[in-house]
Amino acid sequence: MERTYIRDLHEHIGENILVRGWISVRRDQGKMVFFDFRDMTGSVQGVVLPKSAAIEAAKSASRESVVSVSAEVKKRPEQNVNPEIQNGDIELVVEGLVVESEAAPPPFEIDDTSSVGEDTRLHYRYLDLRSPRMQRNIRMRSEFVRLCREFLFNEAFTEIETPLLTESTPEGSRDFVVPSRLHPGKFYALPQSPQQYKQLLMVAGFERYFQIARALRDEDLRADRGFEHSQIDIEMSFVEQEDVMQLVESMMTSVAEALGFTVKEKPFPRFTHEEALAKFGSDKFDLRTEDDKQKGVLSYAWVYQFPFFEKSEGGQWTFTHNPFSMPIPEHLDWLMKGENTEKILTAQYDLVCNGSEAAGGSVRAHKPEILEAVYKTMGYADTRIEESIGHMLEAFRFGAPPHGGIAIGIERCIMNLTGEQYLREVQAFPMTRGGQTAVMKAPKSLSAEQLKELGIGIEKKKRA
Repeated sequence: MERTYIRDLHEHIGENILVRGWISVRRDQGKMVFFDFRDMTGSVQGVVLPKSAAIEAAKSASRESVVSVSAEVKKRPEQNVNPEIQNGDIELVVEGLVVESEAAPPPFEIDDTSSVGEDTRLHYRYLDLRSPRMQRNIRMRSEFVRLCREFLFNEAFTEIETPLLTESTPEGSRDFVVPSRLHPGKFYALPQSPQQYKQLLMVAGFERYFQIARALRDEDLRADRGFEHSQIDIEMSFVEQEDVMQLVESMMTSVAEALGFTVKEKPFPRFTHEEALAKFGSDKFDLRTEDDKQKGVLSYAWVYQFPFFEKSEGGQWTFTHNPFSMPIPEHLDWLMKGENTEKILTAQYDLVCNGSEAAGGSVRAHKPEILEAVYKTMGYADTRIEESIGHMLEAFRFGAPPHGGIAIGIERCIMNLTGEQYLREVQAFPMTRGGQTAVMKAPKSLSAEQLKELGIGIEKKKRA
Protein backbone atom coordinates (compact mmCIF):
# COMPACT_ATOMS: atom_id res chain seq x y z
CA MET A 1 0.00 0.00 0.00
CA GLU A 2 1.29 3.46 -0.86
CA ARG A 3 2.13 5.70 2.08
CA THR A 4 -0.24 8.56 2.96
CA TYR A 5 1.16 11.66 4.68
CA ILE A 6 -0.71 12.84 7.77
CA ARG A 7 -1.38 16.26 6.23
CA ASP A 8 -3.45 14.54 3.52
CA LEU A 9 -5.65 12.35 5.74
CA HIS A 10 -8.79 14.46 5.21
CA GLU A 11 -8.73 13.41 1.56
CA HIS A 12 -9.08 9.76 2.63
CA ILE A 13 -11.91 9.72 5.19
CA GLY A 14 -13.56 6.31 5.13
CA GLU A 15 -10.57 4.72 3.40
CA ASN A 16 -7.87 2.35 4.57
CA ILE A 17 -4.45 3.98 4.42
CA LEU A 18 -0.81 3.45 5.47
CA VAL A 19 0.88 6.02 7.74
CA ARG A 20 4.58 5.84 8.57
CA GLY A 21 6.28 7.84 11.28
CA TRP A 22 6.91 8.04 15.02
CA ILE A 23 4.90 7.44 18.18
CA SER A 24 4.67 10.73 20.08
CA VAL A 25 2.30 9.53 22.81
CA ARG A 26 0.99 6.11 23.89
CA ARG A 27 -1.95 5.82 26.32
CA ASP A 28 -2.82 2.27 27.35
CA GLN A 29 -6.44 2.24 28.58
CA GLY A 30 -6.48 -1.49 29.26
CA LYS A 31 -8.76 -2.78 26.55
CA MET A 32 -7.89 -0.03 24.11
CA VAL A 33 -4.62 1.76 23.32
CA PHE A 34 -4.52 5.35 22.09
CA PHE A 35 -1.59 6.85 20.17
CA ASP A 36 -0.47 10.15 18.76
CA PHE A 37 1.41 9.45 15.54
CA ARG A 38 3.53 12.02 13.70
CA ASP A 39 5.43 12.31 10.46
CA MET A 40 7.16 15.28 8.84
CA THR A 41 3.80 16.78 7.86
CA GLY A 42 1.89 16.67 11.13
CA SER A 43 0.28 14.50 13.79
CA VAL A 44 -2.94 12.55 14.31
CA GLN A 45 -4.55 10.43 17.01
CA GLY A 46 -5.01 6.72 16.49
CA VAL A 47 -6.88 4.07 18.49
CA VAL A 48 -6.33 0.33 18.65
CA LEU A 49 -9.57 -1.46 19.57
CA PRO A 50 -9.65 -4.66 21.67
CA LYS A 51 -10.32 -7.00 18.75
CA SER A 52 -7.75 -5.40 16.45
CA ALA A 53 -4.94 -7.60 15.15
CA ALA A 54 -2.62 -4.78 16.26
CA ILE A 55 -3.49 -4.91 19.98
CA GLU A 56 -0.44 -6.94 21.12
CA ALA A 57 2.00 -4.78 19.19
CA ALA A 58 0.24 -1.66 20.47
CA LYS A 59 0.67 -2.66 24.13
CA SER A 60 4.42 -3.15 23.74
CA ALA A 61 5.29 -0.29 21.37
CA SER A 62 7.34 2.41 23.07
CA ARG A 63 7.23 6.18 22.61
CA GLU A 64 9.46 7.54 19.83
CA SER A 65 9.55 4.17 18.08
CA VAL A 66 9.29 4.21 14.29
CA VAL A 67 6.13 2.49 13.08
CA SER A 68 4.10 1.65 10.00
CA VAL A 69 0.38 1.91 10.70
CA SER A 70 -2.44 0.56 8.54
CA ALA A 71 -5.74 2.09 9.57
CA GLU A 72 -9.12 3.43 8.53
CA VAL A 73 -9.52 7.22 8.60
CA LYS A 74 -12.71 8.11 10.50
CA LYS A 75 -14.39 11.36 11.49
CA ARG A 76 -14.65 11.81 15.26
CA PRO A 77 -18.10 12.18 16.86
CA GLU A 78 -19.02 15.86 17.17
CA GLN A 79 -18.59 15.83 20.95
CA ASN A 80 -15.01 14.52 20.62
CA VAL A 81 -13.77 17.05 18.07
CA ASN A 82 -10.81 19.10 19.32
CA PRO A 83 -10.44 22.23 17.14
CA GLU A 84 -7.27 23.32 18.96
CA ILE A 85 -5.07 20.54 17.54
CA GLN A 86 -4.16 19.46 14.03
CA ASN A 87 -6.54 16.77 12.71
CA GLY A 88 -8.65 17.14 15.85
CA ASP A 89 -11.75 16.13 13.90
CA ILE A 90 -10.48 12.77 12.67
CA GLU A 91 -8.72 9.69 14.05
CA LEU A 92 -7.16 6.50 12.80
CA VAL A 93 -8.77 3.17 13.71
CA VAL A 94 -5.64 1.06 13.65
CA GLU A 95 -5.84 -2.37 12.08
CA GLY A 96 -2.14 -3.14 11.78
CA LEU A 97 0.96 -1.78 13.54
CA VAL A 98 4.52 -2.75 12.65
CA VAL A 99 7.38 -1.47 14.81
CA GLU A 100 10.10 -0.72 12.27
CA SER A 101 12.60 0.44 14.90
CA GLU A 102 12.01 0.29 18.66
CA ALA A 103 13.14 3.34 20.64
CA ALA A 104 14.92 3.27 23.99
CA PRO A 105 13.48 5.60 26.65
CA PRO A 106 14.52 9.13 25.57
CA PRO A 107 16.76 11.10 27.97
CA PHE A 108 14.30 14.01 27.98
CA GLU A 109 10.77 14.83 26.91
CA ILE A 110 10.69 15.47 23.17
CA ASP A 111 7.67 17.76 23.11
CA ASP A 112 9.53 20.67 24.82
CA THR A 113 13.33 20.67 25.12
CA SER A 114 13.78 24.35 26.00
CA SER A 115 14.54 23.61 29.67
CA VAL A 116 16.99 20.78 28.92
CA GLY A 117 20.67 21.59 29.48
CA GLU A 118 22.66 22.64 26.42
CA ASP A 119 25.23 19.82 26.69
CA THR A 120 22.49 17.19 26.90
CA ARG A 121 20.52 18.70 24.03
CA LEU A 122 23.53 18.81 21.74
CA HIS A 123 24.72 15.32 22.72
CA TYR A 124 21.31 13.99 21.67
CA ARG A 125 20.74 16.63 18.99
CA TYR A 126 18.92 14.17 16.71
CA LEU A 127 16.29 13.82 19.46
CA ASP A 128 16.22 17.54 20.23
CA LEU A 129 15.52 18.17 16.54
CA ARG A 130 12.38 16.03 16.79
CA SER A 131 10.77 18.64 19.07
CA PRO A 132 8.03 20.78 17.50
CA ARG A 133 9.98 24.01 18.07
CA MET A 134 13.15 22.76 16.41
CA GLN A 135 11.20 21.19 13.55
CA ARG A 136 9.48 24.55 13.00
CA ASN A 137 12.74 26.53 13.15
CA ILE A 138 14.70 24.33 10.77
CA ARG A 139 11.82 24.09 8.30
CA MET A 140 11.38 27.88 8.39
CA ARG A 141 15.08 28.21 7.63
CA SER A 142 14.65 25.95 4.62
CA GLU A 143 11.63 27.91 3.37
CA PHE A 144 13.42 31.25 3.85
CA VAL A 145 16.36 30.06 1.76
CA ARG A 146 14.05 28.62 -0.91
CA LEU A 147 12.17 31.90 -1.29
CA CYS A 148 15.39 33.93 -1.48
CA ARG A 149 16.82 31.56 -4.05
CA GLU A 150 13.71 31.78 -6.22
CA PHE A 151 13.67 35.57 -5.96
CA LEU A 152 17.27 35.76 -7.16
CA PHE A 153 16.68 33.34 -10.02
CA ASN A 154 13.80 35.56 -11.13
CA GLU A 155 16.22 38.51 -11.11
CA ALA A 156 18.60 36.74 -13.55
CA PHE A 157 21.18 35.63 -10.97
CA THR A 158 23.37 32.59 -11.49
CA GLU A 159 24.09 30.30 -8.54
CA ILE A 160 27.80 29.42 -8.39
CA GLU A 161 29.75 27.53 -5.72
CA THR A 162 33.20 28.73 -4.67
CA PRO A 163 35.98 26.68 -3.01
CA LEU A 164 36.13 25.70 0.64
CA LEU A 165 39.88 25.12 0.52
CA THR A 166 41.51 28.43 -0.25
CA GLU A 167 44.29 30.86 0.69
CA SER A 168 44.65 32.55 4.05
CA THR A 169 43.89 36.23 3.49
CA PRO A 170 43.33 39.23 5.77
CA GLU A 171 39.55 39.60 6.04
CA GLY A 172 39.10 40.60 9.66
CA SER A 173 39.06 37.34 11.65
CA ARG A 174 41.32 34.40 12.33
CA ASP A 175 41.31 31.69 9.71
CA PHE A 176 40.69 28.02 10.29
CA VAL A 177 43.61 26.33 8.56
CA VAL A 178 43.93 22.88 6.97
CA PRO A 179 47.34 21.18 6.58
CA SER A 180 48.30 19.93 3.13
CA ARG A 181 49.56 16.35 2.85
CA LEU A 182 50.84 16.92 -0.70
CA HIS A 183 52.66 20.11 0.29
CA PRO A 184 54.16 19.47 3.74
CA GLY A 185 54.44 22.54 5.92
CA LYS A 186 51.86 24.47 3.88
CA PHE A 187 48.24 25.12 4.71
CA TYR A 188 44.89 25.89 3.13
CA ALA A 189 42.43 28.19 4.87
CA LEU A 190 38.69 27.70 5.14
CA PRO A 191 36.83 30.75 3.78
CA GLN A 192 35.72 33.52 6.11
CA SER A 193 33.56 34.53 3.16
CA PRO A 194 33.65 34.05 -0.62
CA GLN A 195 34.70 37.72 -0.90
CA GLN A 196 37.54 37.47 -3.39
CA TYR A 197 36.03 34.65 -5.45
CA LYS A 198 32.78 36.51 -5.98
CA GLN A 199 34.69 39.58 -7.13
CA LEU A 200 36.66 37.38 -9.52
CA LEU A 201 33.34 36.08 -10.86
CA MET A 202 32.47 39.67 -11.73
CA VAL A 203 35.76 39.91 -13.64
CA ALA A 204 34.72 36.65 -15.32
CA GLY A 205 31.59 38.33 -16.68
CA PHE A 206 28.82 36.55 -14.79
CA GLU A 207 27.47 39.94 -13.63
CA ARG A 208 24.86 38.53 -11.20
CA TYR A 209 26.04 35.81 -8.83
CA PHE A 210 24.75 34.26 -5.64
CA GLN A 211 25.32 31.20 -3.52
CA ILE A 212 24.21 29.78 -0.20
CA ALA A 213 27.71 29.96 1.23
CA ARG A 214 29.32 28.48 4.31
CA ALA A 215 31.65 30.86 6.15
CA LEU A 216 34.08 29.84 8.89
CA ARG A 217 35.76 32.24 11.29
CA ASP A 218 37.87 31.48 14.35
CA GLU A 219 36.18 34.14 16.46
CA ASP A 220 35.18 34.15 20.11
CA LEU A 221 31.79 32.50 20.47
CA ARG A 222 28.68 34.31 21.66
CA ALA A 223 24.91 33.85 21.58
CA ASP A 224 24.50 35.04 17.98
CA ARG A 225 27.88 34.03 16.54
CA GLY A 226 29.54 30.65 15.99
CA PHE A 227 32.58 29.25 14.22
CA GLU A 228 30.37 28.42 11.23
CA HIS A 229 27.52 30.28 9.65
CA SER A 230 25.65 30.37 6.36
CA GLN A 231 25.01 33.42 4.23
CA ILE A 232 23.16 34.31 1.07
CA ASP A 233 26.10 35.75 -0.81
CA ILE A 234 25.29 38.20 -3.60
CA GLU A 235 27.43 40.16 -6.06
CA MET A 236 26.32 42.36 -8.98
CA SER A 237 28.16 44.15 -11.77
CA PHE A 238 27.47 47.65 -13.13
CA VAL A 239 25.73 48.74 -9.95
CA GLU A 240 25.95 51.48 -7.38
CA GLN A 241 25.09 51.30 -3.70
CA GLU A 242 21.44 52.18 -4.34
CA ASP A 243 20.97 49.27 -6.76
CA VAL A 244 22.16 46.68 -4.23
CA MET A 245 20.12 48.15 -1.40
CA GLN A 246 16.93 48.28 -3.47
CA LEU A 247 17.30 44.67 -4.65
CA VAL A 248 17.91 43.36 -1.12
CA GLU A 249 15.09 45.45 0.32
CA SER A 250 12.70 44.06 -2.27
CA MET A 251 13.82 40.48 -1.61
CA MET A 252 13.65 40.71 2.19
CA THR A 253 10.23 42.32 2.07
CA SER A 254 8.73 39.81 -0.33
CA VAL A 255 10.22 36.82 1.51
CA ALA A 256 9.14 38.04 4.96
CA GLU A 257 5.60 38.71 3.79
CA ALA A 258 5.42 35.37 1.97
CA LEU A 259 6.27 33.73 5.30
CA GLY A 260 3.39 35.58 6.95
CA PHE A 261 5.31 38.35 8.73
CA THR A 262 4.61 42.07 8.87
CA VAL A 263 7.35 44.55 7.91
CA LYS A 264 7.08 47.66 10.07
CA GLU A 265 8.13 50.31 7.56
CA LYS A 266 8.52 50.30 3.78
CA PRO A 267 10.78 51.54 2.31
CA PHE A 268 13.28 50.73 5.04
CA PRO A 269 14.46 53.76 7.06
CA ARG A 270 18.05 54.85 6.38
CA PHE A 271 20.64 56.30 8.72
CA THR A 272 24.25 57.18 8.19
CA HIS A 273 26.61 55.58 10.68
CA GLU A 274 27.08 58.96 12.32
CA GLU A 275 23.32 59.51 12.58
CA ALA A 276 22.77 56.04 14.05
CA LEU A 277 25.34 56.58 16.79
CA ALA A 278 23.94 60.01 17.61
CA LYS A 279 20.31 58.82 17.72
CA PHE A 280 20.57 55.30 19.10
CA GLY A 281 24.09 55.04 20.54
CA SER A 282 24.70 52.01 18.32
CA ASP A 283 24.66 50.98 14.67
CA LYS A 284 22.50 47.95 15.61
CA PHE A 285 19.22 49.34 16.89
CA ASP A 286 15.62 48.23 17.28
CA LEU A 287 12.85 50.47 15.94
CA ARG A 288 9.97 48.32 17.22
CA THR A 289 7.48 49.31 19.89
CA GLU A 290 6.56 46.84 22.64
CA ASP A 291 3.36 46.09 20.73
CA ASP A 292 5.40 45.39 17.58
CA LYS A 293 7.54 42.93 19.52
CA GLN A 294 4.53 41.06 20.88
CA LYS A 295 3.10 40.77 17.35
CA GLY A 296 6.36 39.53 15.81
CA VAL A 297 6.75 42.58 13.55
CA LEU A 298 10.02 42.89 11.61
CA SER A 299 11.68 46.28 11.65
CA TYR A 300 14.37 46.68 8.99
CA ALA A 301 16.65 49.68 8.52
CA TRP A 302 19.80 50.56 6.59
CA VAL A 303 23.00 51.98 8.05
CA TYR A 304 25.53 53.35 5.56
CA GLN A 305 28.61 55.58 5.18
CA PHE A 306 30.80 53.85 7.76
CA PRO A 307 34.32 55.04 8.56
CA PHE A 308 36.71 53.18 6.23
CA PHE A 309 39.64 52.94 8.67
CA GLU A 310 40.30 52.74 12.38
CA LYS A 311 43.45 52.48 14.48
CA SER A 312 44.58 49.00 15.50
CA GLU A 313 46.01 48.22 18.93
CA GLY A 314 49.47 48.68 17.43
CA GLY A 315 48.59 52.17 16.20
CA GLN A 316 48.38 51.22 12.49
CA TRP A 317 45.39 51.97 10.33
CA THR A 318 43.19 48.95 9.61
CA PHE A 319 39.86 48.53 7.84
CA THR A 320 36.62 48.62 9.83
CA HIS A 321 34.64 46.25 7.62
CA ASN A 322 36.30 45.14 4.39
CA PRO A 323 39.54 46.14 2.63
CA PHE A 324 37.97 45.49 -0.79
CA SER A 325 35.42 48.30 -0.41
CA MET A 326 35.34 51.62 -2.23
CA PRO A 327 35.42 54.94 -0.42
CA ILE A 328 32.41 57.14 -1.10
CA PRO A 329 33.07 59.05 -4.35
CA GLU A 330 33.83 62.39 -2.67
CA HIS A 331 36.53 60.75 -0.51
CA LEU A 332 38.31 58.80 -3.25
CA ASP A 333 40.84 61.57 -3.78
CA TRP A 334 41.75 61.51 -0.07
CA LEU A 335 42.41 57.77 -0.25
CA MET A 336 44.57 58.03 -3.36
CA LYS A 337 46.63 60.89 -1.85
CA GLY A 338 46.83 59.32 1.61
CA GLU A 339 45.13 62.31 3.20
CA ASN A 340 42.47 62.69 5.92
CA THR A 341 42.48 58.95 6.58
CA GLU A 342 40.43 59.31 9.75
CA LYS A 343 37.66 61.10 7.80
CA ILE A 344 37.36 58.71 4.85
CA LEU A 345 33.94 57.09 4.63
CA THR A 346 33.28 53.87 2.75
CA ALA A 347 30.43 52.76 0.50
CA GLN A 348 29.57 50.11 3.07
CA TYR A 349 25.98 49.35 4.09
CA ASP A 350 24.51 47.15 6.81
CA LEU A 351 20.95 45.89 7.03
CA VAL A 352 19.69 45.98 10.61
CA CYS A 353 16.64 44.06 11.81
CA ASN A 354 15.15 44.12 15.32
CA GLY A 355 18.38 45.21 16.93
CA SER A 356 20.85 42.94 15.15
CA GLU A 357 22.90 43.07 11.97
CA ALA A 358 21.18 40.93 9.35
CA ALA A 359 23.39 41.69 6.34
CA GLY A 360 26.44 43.65 5.31
CA GLY A 361 27.95 44.65 2.00
CA SER A 362 29.66 47.36 0.00
CA VAL A 363 30.51 48.72 -3.39
CA ARG A 364 33.91 47.18 -4.18
CA ALA A 365 37.16 48.61 -5.42
CA HIS A 366 37.43 47.41 -9.02
CA LYS A 367 40.60 49.25 -10.09
CA PRO A 368 43.97 47.90 -8.95
CA GLU A 369 45.31 51.30 -7.95
CA ILE A 370 42.38 51.87 -5.56
CA LEU A 371 42.85 48.49 -3.87
CA GLU A 372 46.58 49.12 -3.63
CA ALA A 373 45.92 52.49 -1.98
CA VAL A 374 43.80 50.80 0.71
CA TYR A 375 46.61 48.40 1.59
CA LYS A 376 49.22 51.16 1.54
CA THR A 377 47.07 53.13 3.96
CA MET A 378 47.27 50.10 6.26
CA GLY A 379 51.05 50.18 6.07
CA TYR A 380 51.62 47.32 3.62
CA ALA A 381 54.87 47.45 1.64
CA ASP A 382 54.74 46.64 -2.09
CA THR A 383 56.09 43.12 -1.57
CA ARG A 384 53.48 42.35 1.11
CA ILE A 385 50.69 43.76 -1.05
CA GLU A 386 51.77 41.50 -3.89
CA GLU A 387 51.91 38.50 -1.56
CA SER A 388 48.49 39.21 -0.04
CA ILE A 389 46.35 40.33 -3.00
CA GLY A 390 48.59 40.12 -6.07
CA HIS A 391 46.13 37.74 -7.73
CA MET A 392 43.32 40.31 -7.31
CA LEU A 393 45.41 43.15 -8.70
CA GLU A 394 46.36 41.01 -11.68
CA ALA A 395 42.71 40.08 -12.33
CA PHE A 396 41.58 43.71 -12.18
CA ARG A 397 44.10 44.62 -14.89
CA PHE A 398 42.13 42.48 -17.34
CA GLY A 399 38.99 44.60 -17.12
CA ALA A 400 36.86 44.52 -13.97
CA PRO A 401 33.36 46.04 -14.08
CA PRO A 402 32.16 48.30 -11.28
CA HIS A 403 30.51 45.93 -8.82
CA GLY A 404 29.08 45.57 -5.35
CA GLY A 405 27.29 43.06 -3.21
CA ILE A 406 26.13 41.91 0.16
CA ALA A 407 26.07 38.88 2.45
CA ILE A 408 22.83 38.11 4.29
CA GLY A 409 23.28 36.10 7.47
CA ILE A 410 20.83 33.22 7.34
CA GLU A 411 21.01 32.39 11.05
CA ARG A 412 20.53 36.02 12.08
CA CYS A 413 17.49 36.31 9.80
CA ILE A 414 15.92 33.12 11.14
CA MET A 415 16.53 34.28 14.72
CA ASN A 416 14.57 37.43 13.88
CA LEU A 417 11.76 35.44 12.27
CA THR A 418 11.44 32.90 15.08
CA GLY A 419 12.22 35.22 18.00
CA GLU A 420 15.02 32.91 19.15
CA GLN A 421 17.86 34.44 21.16
CA TYR A 422 20.55 31.85 20.46
CA LEU A 423 22.22 30.75 17.25
CA ARG A 424 21.97 27.10 18.28
CA GLU A 425 18.17 27.24 17.99
CA VAL A 426 18.27 27.83 14.23
CA GLN A 427 21.13 25.51 13.20
CA ALA A 428 20.72 21.76 12.87
CA PHE A 429 24.06 20.82 14.45
CA PRO A 430 25.59 23.85 16.19
CA MET A 431 28.72 24.09 18.31
CA THR A 432 28.60 24.11 22.10
CA ARG A 433 29.68 27.20 24.00
CA GLY A 434 33.09 25.60 24.42
CA GLY A 435 33.53 25.10 20.67
CA GLN A 436 32.80 21.35 20.57
CA THR A 437 30.69 19.82 17.82
CA ALA A 438 27.21 18.47 18.47
CA VAL A 439 26.89 14.66 18.66
CA MET A 440 30.41 14.01 17.36
CA LYS A 441 33.57 14.66 19.38
CA ALA A 442 35.56 17.40 17.71
CA PRO A 443 38.02 18.92 18.06
CA LYS A 444 40.11 15.93 19.08
CA SER A 445 43.68 14.76 18.73
CA LEU A 446 44.99 13.11 15.58
CA SER A 447 46.79 9.80 15.69
CA ALA A 448 50.57 9.70 15.51
CA GLU A 449 50.28 8.16 12.03
CA GLN A 450 48.10 11.02 10.79
CA LEU A 451 50.45 13.65 12.20
CA LYS A 452 53.44 11.94 10.63
CA GLU A 453 51.73 11.78 7.22
CA LEU A 454 51.01 15.53 7.45
CA GLY A 455 54.49 16.36 8.70
CA ILE A 456 53.11 18.02 11.82
CA GLY A 457 54.56 18.00 15.32
CA ILE A 458 52.54 19.02 18.38
CA GLU A 459 54.19 21.22 20.99
CA LYS A 460 52.36 21.23 24.29
CA LYS A 461 51.85 24.66 25.79
CA LYS A 462 53.39 25.17 29.20
CA ARG A 463 51.04 26.37 31.91
CA ALA A 464 51.81 29.83 33.22
